[in-house]
Amino acid sequence: SIEGMKILLVEDNSLNMEIAEFFLNDMGAQVVKAWNGMQALGIFAASEPGDFDCILMDIMLPVMDGLEATRQIRSLDRPDAKTVCILAITANAFSDDIMRSKQAGMNAHLSKPLTEDALKEALVACN
Repeated sequence: SIEGMKILLVEDNSLNMEIAEFFLNDMGAQVVKAWNGMQALGIFAASEPGDFDCILMDIMLPVMDGLEATRQIRSLDRPDAKTVCILAITANAFSDDIMRSKQAGMNAHLSKPLTEDALKEALVACN
């Protein structure tokens, strides 16, 4: 179960944001939204260590893409920066896309369109 998990959802497409937020709320998670990588970095950096259980990070984002946002989060000088679970959510599902997300520091790679089952399975694995 992901009941009670606090998730930072980073997505620039309002429909995709709405769908993911619906799935997460339906499963009992608390959602904080960011619309670009820079905003996600700021929200995470301003949070208390351990505040977020997981970050769902789109790759193709305005201002700062998800790969760079992940690298920046991983480089923060705080205890949870290296360990918080970061999941890529992207339409790009080729092996080189998966490799790039892993190299940036992401834990796993979810392909769009998201399904509730795939999302739950990935989040349970993070928890």
